[in-house]
Amino acid sequence: MFRNALEPWHLVLILAVLVLLFGSKKLPDMARGLGKSMRILKAETKAMKSEYRDGEAAAPEQQRTVGQE
Repeated sequence: MFRNALEPWHLVLILAVLVLLFGSKKLPDMARGLGKSMRILKAETKAMKSEYRDGEAAAPEQQRTVGQE
């Protein structure tokens, strides 16, 4: 059913519709904004992963101190 779902002419058609809707002057600004958003999302995801790893490393130490009391 979706064997040839996204062929090159589909991409050309989508690009043409975007240019007609937003104009050629706004598209670079939109792409720049999207790139900044992706960078922020990536940085936040990396920070959350490192916090999670730090929390896992601290958890066994806390359990040992609780068990020793």
